[in-house]
Amino acid sequence: MKKILNVNVKTIENGIRSILINDPKSYNSLSSITLKSLITIFKKLNKDNTTKVIILEGSGKGFSAGHNLKELKTFKKKSEYKKLFNLCSDLMLEIVEGRKPVIAKVHGAAFAAGCQLAASCDLALSTNDAMFATPGVNIGLFCSTPMVAVSRKVSKKRMMKMLLTGDPITAQYAKEIGLINDHYTKSKLNYEVLSLARKIASKSNLTIKIGKKAFYKQSEMSLRKAYKFTSKVMTENMMAMDAKEGISAFIEKRKPNWKNK
Repeated sequence: MKKILNVNVKTIENGIRSILINDPKSYNSLSSITLKSLITIFKKLNKDNTTKVIILEGSGKGFSAGHNLKELKTFKKKSEYKKLFNLCSDLMLEIVEGRKPVIAKVHGAAFAAGCQLAASCDLALSTNDAMFATPGVNIGLFCSTPMVAVSRKVSKKRMMKMLLTGDPITAQYAKEIGLINDHYTKSKLNYEVLSLARKIASKSNLTIKIGKKAFYKQSEMSLRKAYKFTSKVMTENMMAMDAKEGISAFIEKRKPNWKNK
C-alpha cells in the first residue's frame, strides 16, 4: 500500500485500484493537502495502462464531510479561498475527464464537497444508512461548486430543495433521484462494489476510455450535435482492433481477447 499524505492507494486485483481518503479525525475533509494528494493520484492512475477501474472511499465513520472548515477559518485573503475552490474543481474535472471509470463507495456522510465528490464519480454505491447533503446554506456558504456536480445527476427542483434547505437525504432517496446507483447493507457493500468493478474491468480498456470521454462530452451538446459527434466516435471506435475482436468473438460464441488497441 502506498500513502501520499492523507490518501492511501492499493491494488485489489486485475487492474482494480482503491483510493482511500484516510483522514478520519476530520471526517475525511477535503483540505488543500488532501485535494492535492487526490489530484496527484488520479492523474497517475489515469495515465497507468494497467489500471482498469478506480474505487474511491473514505476511512472511519464516513465518506467525506466536505471542505475543512478549520482550514477555511485560517484564510485571510480572497486568493486563498479561490485557490482552494479551484483545487477542488480540478479534482472533480480529473475524475470526470479522466480515462478510468471511478466508483464511489460511500458510507456515513457525504456532505457538501463530499457529496460533490460522490456525484463526480461515474458510479456510486453506498450503505443503506449513508446520508447526502449540500448543507452550506446552514453556515452562510451556499454550496455553489458542489451543485455543479450534483445538479448534473438530479433534477432542478430536487437539487434546489437540497441547496435551499441544507437537509440531508437518505440513500434510498439518493437512489430514487439518481445521485447514486444503489445502496446495500454494510456487510454487502464491498461485495457489490467489487462485483461491479470486476465486470467493468473485464471489458476492453480502450473501449471504456472512448465511451467515458464521449458520454460526458455529448451530454453537454444539443441533440443534433451529439448525434453527429457520437457517430464520428463510433466510426473511429469501429476501426480499433478490440471492436473487430469483440464482434468476431460474439459471432464465434467465444470470450474476446482484448488487446486494448
